[in-house]
Amino acid sequence: MALQEPRYHRWLNTGLLAISAGTLAAGSLLYGFGSVALARSVWLIGVLPVLITLSASTVSAAWHRKAGVDVLALLAIGFAWWLGEHFAAAVISLMLASGCALESYAQARAAREMSALLRHAPREASRYENGEWRPVPVDLIRAGDRLLVRTGEVVPADGTLILAADLDESTLTGEAMPQRRAPGEPLRSGVVNAGAPFEMLAGATAAQSTYAGIVHLVTQAQQSRSPSSRLADRYALLLVPLALALAGAAWLITGDARRALAVLVVATPCPLILAVPVAIVCGMSRSASRGILVKSGAALERLAQGRVLFFDKTGTLTTGQARVSAIEAAPGHTPSDVLRLAASLAQASVHVSSRALVATARERGLALALPAKVSEEPGAGLSGIVDGHTVAMGSLAHVARTTAPKPWSTALLRRLGHEGASAVFLGVDGAMCGVLQLADQIRLDTPRALRLLRQAGIRRMVMLTGDRDDVAQMTGAMLGVTEVHAQQTPAQKLAAIREAQRHDIVIMVGDGVNDAPALAAADVGVAMGAAGAAAPAQAADVVLLVDRLDRLAEAIQIARRARRIAVQSVVAGMALSLAAMIVAAAGYLPPLAGAILQELIDVAVILNALRARKPGPGWRPAQITPAEATKLKTEHSELGQVLGQVRLMADRVASLPGGVAAVELAQLNQALRRQLLAHELHDDADLYPELAQRLGGEDPLAALSGGHREIFHLAGMLERIAADRAEDGLDLESAQEAQRLLYELNAILRLHFAQEDELYHALGDA
Repeated sequence: MALQEPRYHRWLNTGLLAISAGTLAAGSLLYGFGSVALARSVWLIGVLPVLITLSASTVSAAWHRKAGVDVLALLAIGFAWWLGEHFAAAVISLMLASGCALESYAQARAAREMSALLRHAPREASRYENGEWRPVPVDLIRAGDRLLVRTGEVVPADGTLILAADLDESTLTGEAMPQRRAPGEPLRSGVVNAGAPFEMLAGATAAQSTYAGIVHLVTQAQQSRSPSSRLADRYALLLVPLALALAGAAWLITGDARRALAVLVVATPCPLILAVPVAIVCGMSRSASRGILVKSGAALERLAQGRVLFFDKTGTLTTGQARVSAIEAAPGHTPSDVLRLAASLAQASVHVSSRALVATARERGLALALPAKVSEEPGAGLSGIVDGHTVAMGSLAHVARTTAPKPWSTALLRRLGHEGASAVFLGVDGAMCGVLQLADQIRLDTPRALRLLRQAGIRRMVMLTGDRDDVAQMTGAMLGVTEVHAQQTPAQKLAAIREAQRHDIVIMVGDGVNDAPALAAADVGVAMGAAGAAAPAQAADVVLLVDRLDRLAEAIQIARRARRIAVQSVVAGMALSLAAMIVAAAGYLPPLAGAILQELIDVAVILNALRARKPGPGWRPAQITPAEATKLKTEHSELGQVLGQVRLMADRVASLPGGVAAVELAQLNQALRRQLLAHELHDDADLYPELAQRLGGEDPLAALSGGHREIFHLAGMLERIAADRAEDGLDLESAQEAQRLLYELNAILRLHFAQEDELYHALGDA
């Protein structure tokens, strides 16, 4: 059956229940007052609509060559009336009507989140025309239109914010808390204005926007049918001849037609079979509430059975966006100076590297200057005036035109090539003053996601990428994937998936247009963070509306739980029905009691199926709010300047004059104590105890607290070296020891911050 039951079916089932219950009660009252003939007529009024509905359902099933399980119910009611069991016929009709009404309620409740997406779609928008705001149908919105979104309204089209806004993004992401978005940030249709009215610029028509694509995918999902439903139908089809044979045998052997009637009554499997799609839709609905759109019940079941997982690298295992990963500063400059000058000039460019520089500078709270006389050479770099200085940034060749290259610049470029990173060189007033390293960083949630996927039973994880082999192998080794296939074309990705499908059910995860063929070919294609209208979303079976890889592991867990509950419904329901049939054939279960028993079986099985809508036993809600997670992330971003100072001092301390080295080391120690150690002491004293209480367990943050101890130890040793050599300056031995400690501190801090960021990211997943 369709995942979403037509509305008229629900009204029909409710009407049948009301008529059956009313006529049964009225007939029983008349019978009690001695009006037997009138009571039978009233009961017949309640039985006839059920008989007509069952007859139509049976004929329709036969016409479409589907499992006609309603024939048992039809025979049971007709046979009961023929035998003179008028009251039993009325009770059986009521049991069937109540079972169908319960199933309709269960279906509607199971699909609540998916149906909410359709009800949520906006119908009109406020557009600025001729000096005033006018309501227009959303179909008339065009790119470039200026729109007003009032409090509580749904954003009608994708676009860009003109004013800051507080947005409820739960419909698209599952995130319960409103999110603060700044002017200039991209905006997706379907989110709700949770604050004051704001203005936006439409970037696409409503039909081309995120929400329209998602609604289209949901509509497809609601028209699907799962293999478990078809499996249940096959079991029911086997049950029909078995029930008829058993009923006939009981009648022939004992000569008691009531036994045959009792067998037919308890064999009625309609609500039982309907419990299976309820479980599947519950799984799909639970997934939708977590920002995971599963297009069909069949996709949910295949997802539950998958054992081999193929990943695209860029945008799936990594962020797919350039980020500043390191800053190298020439003598006389600090990393903050290099970043501030580069980001100030980068404000005049829309290049992806420029956006990355500006974003990093803003995260670190740097005050950017307004650039002047900016010229851009596409593919090479920028030049301009910042704070009165002539600044050039971009490739080494571009910057070298106006500056004298340093010996370290070529060597650094070669090292970055080995790491698969790119670099932005910076020249100021004719001198090379620094290099900013950009890299496509691994997602914060990727390591956790891969651990969860292994726990979920994925035994083979393969990374497919078009990157160079050395870069791909390094990323694969960092993440611990099973296999790495580098320099892959879309055709080669397709061939690798088809080869794996010969032995296992294959899941493919990707985010780009070049992944669409592989997503379509895999048993289950999963599109990452897709809007719903793009090629990956159309080709995929599952769309992760939230741009988090760990939601894939959650989707697999939800799918397996839903399938397990669906199978439980089939096995338990059929076993109970067969047992009741045997008891009825033996004469220990009269028809009236059998009807009540069958109804109890149906209720139990449907309630069991509804369990798939609830979180599994291993699911935990978010332990920190989005605001807390953002605050913790901001603190780490601000400490990035201290990290840069530690690395810079480590590189220079052995080559500086002893007195200068002692002074700069003492200054660094002051910065460490004032910023870094104060931060770590606060974490140990306040943050960690609170998080440990929320997480539970004996000491869940012991490893991170151990990292604090090592940080304090290294900082203390550096302070002693600076204090011991404050007057005479650092000698060679002291400088080398300080350099070793600084490199150790740099490595431990980067690892510690990465572990904390991953933890906070996971705890903030609501």
